Amino acid sequence: MSNALDFTFSDLIAGYLTGYDPDTDIAELHTSDGRPYSVKITSNTVGEMIRNLGEAYIDATAQLRGLMQPGRFIHAYGVFYPAEAGGTAFEAKHITLFGKEADEYRFETQDWWQRQIVKIADFYLDSEFGAGATTFDYRNYRTDLTMLGTATASTRQETDTISRLVYGLATAYLLSGKQRYLDAASAGARYLIEHLCCVDRTAEVAYWYHALVIEPDGTERKILASEFGDDYNAIPCYEQIYALAGLTQVYRITGDPKLREIIDLTVNLFDKYFKDKTNFSDGTPRRGYYSHIDPVTFDPLSPALDDGPRTNRDRKNWNSVGDHIPAYLINLFLATGEQRYADMLEDQCDTITKHFPDYANSPFVQEKFFGDWSKDQHYGSQQNRAIVGHNLKIAWNLMRVNSARPKAEYVEFAEKIADLMPGVGSDRQRGGWYDMVERVTAPGEKFHRLVWHDRKAWWQQEQGILAYLILNGVFGKPEYAKQARESAAFYNAWMLDTGAGGVYFNVLANGMPFALGGERSKGSHSMAMYHSAELAFLAAVYGNLLSNSNPMDFYFHPQPGAFNGVLRVSPDLLPPKSVKIAQVWVNGHEHRDFDADTLTVRLPKSQEQQVVRVRILPVSVDFSADTLDTTGGRAQISLLGTLTSADLSVLFEQVEAALAAGCGTISIDMTDLVYLDPQAVRYLALTKQHREFALDITGAKGQVAQQLQDSELYQELATAGARPARGRKGGRS
Repeated sequence: MSNALDFTFSDLIAGYLTGYDPDTDIAELHTSDGRPYSVKITSNTVGEMIRNLGEAYIDATAQLRGLMQPGRFIHAYGVFYPAEAGGTAFEAKHITLFGKEADEYRFETQDWWQRQIVKIADFYLDSEFGAGATTFDYRNYRTDLTMLGTATASTRQETDTISRLVYGLATAYLLSGKQRYLDAASAGARYLIEHLCCVDRTAEVAYWYHALVIEPDGTERKILASEFGDDYNAIPCYEQIYALAGLTQVYRITGDPKLREIIDLTVNLFDKYFKDKTNFSDGTPRRGYYSHIDPVTFDPLSPALDDGPRTNRDRKNWNSVGDHIPAYLINLFLATGEQRYADMLEDQCDTITKHFPDYANSPFVQEKFFGDWSKDQHYGSQQNRAIVGHNLKIAWNLMRVNSARPKAEYVEFAEKIADLMPGVGSDRQRGGWYDMVERVTAPGEKFHRLVWHDRKAWWQQEQGILAYLILNGVFGKPEYAKQARESAAFYNAWMLDTGAGGVYFNVLANGMPFALGGERSKGSHSMAMYHSAELAFLAAVYGNLLSNSNPMDFYFHPQPGAFNGVLRVSPDLLPPKSVKIAQVWVNGHEHRDFDADTLTVRLPKSQEQQVVRVRILPVSVDFSADTLDTTGGRAQISLLGTLTSADLSVLFEQVEAALAAGCGTISIDMTDLVYLDPQAVRYLALTKQHREFALDITGAKGQVAQQLQDSELYQELATAGARPARGRKGGRS
């Protein structure tokens, strides 16, 4: 007997408008996979423009019908009325718009993600340490936070959640330069080392406690072995991995040698106890990292790890092999440039590429293994099931490492995942990515069965957004841009808690927040600030630098003698020669001792910590200066792109030609200028000083307007229509 859908229900449709009939008030659209729907707009339908954290509600109801242009992407939430005379009707109750123009997506503006990470950082700092706190005592930190950000009665402090918070705060500093974030991150890094890290000098390793509990009398009770689910009474590799996420990001900013020592000692732990150094019978290395070790013997083959259906003895999985890459290893390589870390990245990606594909049996990768890489399809709750986000995470990280150690098999595997996942892991009706699904379908089944629910977790949305953003940034394929946009649209429309702040752990398939059990929390064993900050940082990097040709500023705070005097500032593993340094400031003063192409800054010697701000540009942003008209003694020159010191001769030629033509007035339109080097300002002022002509500058905005304002020569230049820069960021707005 089939189940008839003969009852009303509310749901979400995500799709592209194909038409609108004002007489019937019906909009036609098609979903991501091309299925058509008719959406009835009623007198009660509300229109809302998407908003970022910290923004007020933006009502678009009055303008809604005029915005129903073909090609516009919308989310329509409403009620289905099945089995009516004309078929199944759908009446929209709420329509989410993503931009004023039909092809506009607000989350692709230059500073969207930067503003988002600042609000998330403020939410967690205020929740953990009090509103506006400037001192950060981590004895007051609590792992468990409610949906509103208030601490629960639990006094438990888990290593990984502190580390994830530290990572997020440090990352917020990288994008904003706000000292409060770095102060809190540095305090957290010190607290982790002093309270939750054990250094074994004899074995030359460091390992991390799972958690500590602050007792009523103020004493600390430390918990060594994990007390979480399938990892119970073992030391899981992923917990040790994520203990390094925060320390490594702070080290990347400060170069603190104490942090580096603990990081290296923990890497020694992975190499000494988790890494499989045995061989197959033919002498081929088995490679990879075991998923768990015995908390007493540190033996991955210990019988104590046997525990019935969830035995962790002699096991490997995605987390033990792949999580090294994003959690700390890429950032450690970016900070140091040491090839041994690049070698580790390559080894992990080689291992993933060799063992994880299983496309003869499933469109999803195989994630759980025995020590010899045979499939483990009976482990705990995972069985023969897939985590959608892990597939996407593989594609994203293979593309990152491919920029440092390019291999055809990395790209082939990443694109294979990218091509398969929308059809089996995404929700093409509503948008977003599912959680755990069955890896294979049973006879007669069209859809891979959802294991527990059809909810969508915030961290899996991150993997989808970043995977397709970097794929689009590298290859520029329209399908990758489409998937990135649809993924980012769902995340920004439904995962952001614009009321209380922060990001929801889970939402229902239709985007409504899920507010039961541990998933109603903003802080838990699984959630702090790691994934939301990582997403904001890298979505800004990939979007601005790889796709939209916008400059970005990054902030560092190196200690005296850090990094042997050479600061590496690449924001991520990006395609070679895709970005360059445009400008550097040290303690607020311009600093020219840098290598634009290698993305390194030679630091001035100092006995104090220094604040370093670095502006990075896409190499694809070029510069042009065109003289549009010279009639009536007035030259009109239009500037486009990035005006660096190397491009000064181009501007010089246009100005000199205008003066030679007898123009008494030169009007320079800077509307399309993304970046203005201070040498160009000085050249214009000096030329005006020694030559008889009037100078008008129009359209300056962003960094260009800021550079003009910052110049001591600003009053020498007549500027009209210049818009003040927002903050200190440059680029198109």
